[in-house]
Amino acid sequence: MSNNTASRLPYEGIRVIEFTHMVMGPTCGMLLADLGAEVIKVEPLGGDSTRRLLGSGAGFFPMFNRNKKSIVLDLKQPEGIEAALRLIDSADIVSENFKSGVMEKLGLGYAALKARNPKIIYVSHKGFLPGPYEHRTALDEVVQMMGGLAYMTGRSGDPLRAGTSVNDIMGGMFGAMGAMAALAQRAVTGEGMEVQTSLFENNVFLVGQHMMQYAVTGRAAAPMPSRISAWAIYDVFTVKNGEQIFLAVVSDKQWEIFCRAFGLSEWFADPRLKTNNDRVQARDWLMPMLRAHLADTPAAELAAVFEKEGLPYAPITRPEQLFDDPHLLATGGLAPIMLPGGKPSHVPLTPMAFNGVQPPLRTQPPEVGEHTDPLLREAGYSDEEIQSLKARNITEGCHPQ
Repeated sequence: MSNNTASRLPYEGIRVIEFTHMVMGPTCGMLLADLGAEVIKVEPLGGDSTRRLLGSGAGFFPMFNRNKKSIVLDLKQPEGIEAALRLIDSADIVSENFKSGVMEKLGLGYAALKARNPKIIYVSHKGFLPGPYEHRTALDEVVQMMGGLAYMTGRSGDPLRAGTSVNDIMGGMFGAMGAMAALAQRAVTGEGMEVQTSLFENNVFLVGQHMMQYAVTGRAAAPMPSRISAWAIYDVFTVKNGEQIFLAVVSDKQWEIFCRAFGLSEWFADPRLKTNNDRVQARDWLMPMLRAHLADTPAAELAAVFEKEGLPYAPITRPEQLFDDPHLLATGGLAPIMLPGGKPSHVPLTPMAFNGVQPPLRTQPPEVGEHTDPLLREAGYSDEEIQSLKARNITEGCHPQ
């Protein structure tokens, strides 16, 4: 499947100026950019520090900054603020994820920009929505711990953060959704609005199902590793040669299919295992029996049977193995990308399709200040003025990382 789209992308003609770093804010801008918006990333001298992160942060910049332009402005200097305001005058959306009060001190808060342009849509990504916690410093891991997600993910007594930046990414998604809703509202009213999204409230939304479980049953939800599952067979199995595979049987019809496929007619006839709820109650003795029955079967053979019978299963895959996933390769779900230093790789596209095609990667993650000169010219600066700004370290042009 080709990633080229012949039709217009939904947000072509929309300009976004983002003052963002790390994951949450950049995710919002990436989604709008993937959908066609012109997203201009305002970076400090030397570039966004996210570009230089190591370890678990090394993938942040290339993942969340494709399809964007980069301009460098020193917002600590009045001329840098003036250049930013000129850009904002041409924008539909401003997106930021700095600590509370930072943008206001710079004269770039919502109230100041609204007075300048009532049509502006202003998206703020914070740790908390306004309230008692709003001045706390928040990270994804912080809100996972205080918002119940780490408790639900780890084993009892061992809270564990989820294996990716779930709140940052989803917070950015809600920021993009809020911007889209505000654009629709502006089409009716002619006025912009402020959109706020946050890590903590996003995390609470994620664990809301467990809150409601308590409300309905009167019993606190157990951490996922020790929970009472809604389904009897819904687990990871260690099989031949120590391989692992996730297998699930989540309905009475699937139980019938499973028993037939694996020659377990006696189990299917056992009245203690007749319904799913019966099997959940029987897990203490059913699961050891089932593990023993499957222990000498190769994972590939189990996968083949589950695939043939339409039963849910999954290999236990590491992230780096997804580069070779046959489905992603066949559908074009991984787009070619150039990493800093000229190293080629692939990156996952936004997980939605329009008429069967995912929004494409149109431009690579920008170099620091790659678009500084043309954007400043478009904002009314002459070449001489641009050179003066560079000479006074208010801006800088492209310098590959």
